[in-house]
Amino acid sequence: MAPRLQLEKAAWRWAETVRPEEVSQEHIETAYRIWLEPCIRGVCRRNCRGNPNCLVGIGEHIWLGEIDENSFHNIDDPNCERRKKNSFVGLTNLGATCYVNTFLQVWFLNLELRQALYLCPSTCSDYTRGDGVRGEKDYEPQTICEHLQYLFALLQNSNRRYIDPSGFVKALGLDTGQQQDAQEFSKLFMSLLEDTLSKQKNPDVRNIVQQQFCGEYAYVTVCNQCGRESKLVSKFYELELNIQGHKQLTDCISEFLKEEKLEGDNRYFCENCQSKQNATRKIRLLSLPCTLNLQLMRFVFDRQTGHKKKLNAYIGFSESLDMEPYVEHKGGSFVYELSAVLIHRGVSAYSGHYIAHVKDPQSGEWYKFNDEDIEKMEGKKLQLGIEEDLAEPSKSQARKPKCGKGTHCSRNAYMLVYRLQTQEKNHTMVQVPAFLQELVDRDNSKFEEWCVEMAEMRRQSVDKGKAKHEEVKELYQRLPAGTEPYEFVSLEWLQKWLDESTPTKPIDNHACLCSHDKLHPDKISIMKRISEYAADIFYSRYGGGPRLTVKALCKDCVVERCRVLRLKSQLNEDYKTVNNLLKTTMKGNDGFWVGKSSLRCWRQLALEQLDEQDGETEQSNGKINGSPFNKDESKEEKKEEEEELNFNEDILCPHGGLSISENERRLVSQEAWSKLRQYFPKAPEFPSYKECCSQCKILEREGEENEALHKMIANEQKASLPNLFQDKNRPCLSNWPEDTDTLYIVSQFFLDEWRKFVRKPARSTPVSSIGNSALLCPHGGLMFTFPSLTKEDSKLIALIWPSEWQMIQKLFVVDKVIKITRIEVGGVNPSEVQYISEPNLCPDCREGLLCQQQRDLREYTQATIYVHKVVDNKKVMKDSAPELNVSSSETEEDKEEAKPDGEKDPDFNQN
Repeated sequence: MAPRLQLEKAAWRWAETVRPEEVSQEHIETAYRIWLEPCIRGVCRRNCRGNPNCLVGIGEHIWLGEIDENSFHNIDDPNCERRKKNSFVGLTNLGATCYVNTFLQVWFLNLELRQALYLCPSTCSDYTRGDGVRGEKDYEPQTICEHLQYLFALLQNSNRRYIDPSGFVKALGLDTGQQQDAQEFSKLFMSLLEDTLSKQKNPDVRNIVQQQFCGEYAYVTVCNQCGRESKLVSKFYELELNIQGHKQLTDCISEFLKEEKLEGDNRYFCENCQSKQNATRKIRLLSLPCTLNLQLMRFVFDRQTGHKKKLNAYIGFSESLDMEPYVEHKGGSFVYELSAVLIHRGVSAYSGHYIAHVKDPQSGEWYKFNDEDIEKMEGKKLQLGIEEDLAEPSKSQARKPKCGKGTHCSRNAYMLVYRLQTQEKNHTMVQVPAFLQELVDRDNSKFEEWCVEMAEMRRQSVDKGKAKHEEVKELYQRLPAGTEPYEFVSLEWLQKWLDESTPTKPIDNHACLCSHDKLHPDKISIMKRISEYAADIFYSRYGGGPRLTVKALCKDCVVERCRVLRLKSQLNEDYKTVNNLLKTTMKGNDGFWVGKSSLRCWRQLALEQLDEQDGETEQSNGKINGSPFNKDESKEEKKEEEEELNFNEDILCPHGGLSISENERRLVSQEAWSKLRQYFPKAPEFPSYKECCSQCKILEREGEENEALHKMIANEQKASLPNLFQDKNRPCLSNWPEDTDTLYIVSQFFLDEWRKFVRKPARSTPVSSIGNSALLCPHGGLMFTFPSLTKEDSKLIALIWPSEWQMIQKLFVVDKVIKITRIEVGGVNPSEVQYISEPNLCPDCREGLLCQQQRDLREYTQATIYVHKVVDNKKVMKDSAPELNVSSSETEEDKEEAKPDGEKDPDFNQN
C-alpha cells in the first residue's frame, strides 16, 4: 500500500508536462485515481484513504462472520430489573441519599412500626374507588405518614428490584446532592414522626414510637454534705455513647452511666444546705424500649481545626446484649439481640457512603442493604459491620482485633440496633391494606408493561439487525466496481451504513462537490468508487444525492489544478527573471506602477496564492457528508482575508484609485508586469500614465488648509491665555488671593482637552464650548460645597482669574457661568468672611451625590480583593484536617514559591 503523499504525486505527475488546454479524459481519470488496484481482505489490514477502490477496513468485519444476537441492540434484559424470589426491594440513591435509604430499610424491617403505619388513616382511600384505583392521574401522598405507607407497601410487594424514594425525600425538603449528618437525621425524623402520629385516634398508632423506641433515664445528683438526692427524669430514643479510648460496647455503656464528681468551680447548689456543695452525678436507666438504638459517636468536633472528624477505632459488640446490670429496677427480661448495624464507609466526616446490615425478623437471615443492591450475607462466619473503606491507604488501617463466636468488631459502624429478645420467634405476617395493595398492583402493572415494551424493542432490534446482516453480506460482495459502470459515495456514509449503533441516513454528497457542482479531485481521498448496481440499491433504499457517476469527474477543476501546478514549478525561474528585469534601467516612462511592499514579497504571495488555489476546496466545501456550514466562521475568515492586502493593493487609496503617496510605489517594465500578471491576474493595474485619485488630492488640500487653520487658532488662544496654558500663577481656594473677591470655575476636563489641542493642533479638534453644565445638577444648582472644592473635589475643577474669564467668553461658547465670591461680614468680628457660589448649592442633589459615591465604594465589578488567612502554624492546620486540603485551589507554582504575606496589598498590616 503506497503512502497517501506518493499517491497524490502519482495522480498529478503528468501535469508537469501537459498544458491546461491539452488535458484529456485519460488525464482526468488519472487525477481521480481510477487506475488504482482494489485492496484484498486479509492482505490489506486497514483502509487506504488515498485509494478510492479500497473497500477494506470500513467496518465490514463485524458483519461478515457469525454474529451474536445481543450485538444488535444496547437494551438490557428487562428481567434484570425484576425482584428476585425471596429477596428484598432496594432503594435508588438520588445523589447523596444513601444515609436515608439505610434508615428506611431498618424501619421497614421493624414489623410493629410497619403494622402501625398501615393502620394510619390515609387520603389514599379518597383516591381509590370500590372497583380499584383511579386511572386519570398518579397517586401523590400528602403527608409524611402517607409517604412511608406507600414506600413500605412497595418495599413489601413490588415486583421491581428497586424503587424510587424521591417523593419521600422531597417531602422532607432534603438536598439530594448534599450528604447530611445521619445521626442528626435519625433524631429529627423520629421526632417528626412521633409528632405526626400523636394526632391519631388509634392508640396502637398514636403510641407506636414511644412503645418501640422510647425509654427513660434519670439524671441523679447526690449532695456529699447532707446526702440529699435530686432526680431529673427524661425520655430518650437512643443512647449516645462515646467510643474514644474504648474497645468494647459494654465499656462505652459503663462510661455513659459512670458517676461524675462535682467539685471546685463545678460544685452543686444544694437546696437543702442552701449552699454550693461537693456532689456526685450519674445517669440511671429507669426503663428500656423494645428497640434499643445505640449511637456510636464516631463523628466528633475537632477543636484544633474547627471541623468534624471521624474516629476510625475498632469497637467490639456482641449479637446478644444483657442490659440488666445497667438498669435500676432489676425485675423483668433485659436481654437484647442485635437486629441492625449501620455503617459509614470513608475516612472523612463530610463524605463517604452509608450501608446497613439488617436482620430479617422472620427468617433470622442477615442482609446487606446497599441502595439498589441487596445481598444475603452467607458464609461460615458472619462478619457484621465489616465494609472496606473508601479512598483510604491500606498502610494507615489498624489491625482488626480477633473476635469470638457471636461477637463482631467494626471501625465503621456508627449505630447499633438491638431488639428485646422474646421466648417466641416473631412469625407476625404484616398484611398490606387493600387500598395500598391496589396502588402497588397498579405500579406492578406499569412495570410489567415496561418489561413487555423493552422485550419488544429488543426483539425488533434483533430482527432489524438480522435483516441488516443479510443486506451487508449481499451488498458488500457487489461493492467493487471493476470495469463495469461506477459511482462515487462518501466513505463516511459507507462507514455509518456499516455502523450498527446509528441509523442509516440518506446519502449526502454535497460536501464533496466543487464550485462546478461536480466531484472535486481533492475529495477523492474521502470517497469510494462502488459499482452502479450497489449504488442503485443504496439510493432506492436510503435516498439522497446527488449521484456522482463518471460524468461527475470535473474537467474544469483538473485543468485549473494543472495550471497551478505548472505555475508552481516555474515560479523560481520567473522570480530570477523578474529580479533581473527590475535591476535593468527602464527606457522611457512606459510601464506600470507596482507597490514596493508587493515587490519585496511577491514570490511568497504567489506561493501562498497557488497553495490556496491548490487546496481551496478543502476550506470552502465545509465538512464531509452534509455537516452544517457555519456562517459565523465563514464571515470571520472572510474578514481576515480582506484585512490581508493582496498583491499591488498596497498602492490602492480608500476610494479604489491610485494612491497619492509616490514613495510607496515604483515603475516596472511591461515585460516584468506581464510575468507578475501571470501569478496575480486579479491584481489592480495602474499604467504609468494613470492619474492619482482626484478625491484624495482634494482631501489632501482640505487637510492642509484645516491644519493651517487649527495652528492659527491654537496660537491665538495660547497667546491670549498664556498662564492658563502653562499652568502658572493659578489661584487657590484654600489660600484665597488678596487682589480679587471673585473667581470663576471651569471643569478640569475642558482645560485638559484645550491644552491637548493647543499642544498638537494638527492631531486634535478645536474646543468650542467649556461645558460647565456637567458641574451642575438637573435643577441648575452647584453639586459641590466650598470645603469640598478645596479638598476631594478640587481635581474636578479649575479656577479662573476674572481677566482670563473675559478672554474665555470671547474665545469659547459659555453655557453656564459658575463663580465663587468672597464677602466680608461686619459686626462683632469684621475679619470673618463668607464664600458664596453662583449658582447656589443644591442640597438634595449634593446628598444624592454623596450617597452614590458611598454606594460605588461598596458595589464594584472590577477590583482586586485581598484575602488573608491568619494561621499560626500552617503545617499543623494541614496535618490535623487533611480532608480540608483534598481539593486545594493552590497551584503547583504557589506551593513551591511561597510569597510573603501582604505582598501588593496596601491595606494589609503584618502585625
